[in-house]
Amino acid sequence: MSLNINQISNFAPTNNGNGTILEVAVKAKSLAEEEGKMVLKLIESAGTSNSKPVSNIGHNVNISA
Repeated sequence: MSLNINQISNFAPTNNGNGTILEVAVKAKSLAEEEGKMVLKLIESAGTSNSKPVSNIGHNVNISA
């Protein structure tokens, strides 16, 4: 079996000059940026809280059987 580097892969989209590949790349970049923003919001929301506990419920655990 021989490989030719000048041969176009069958799975690669063809560029027929109408900008479809560019549109897909721009959309993929936009979606990646939006996903990144959502991840940052999630990380920030999981940060430390400055609020004090309302009571001591849950602080003492009875482990005796």
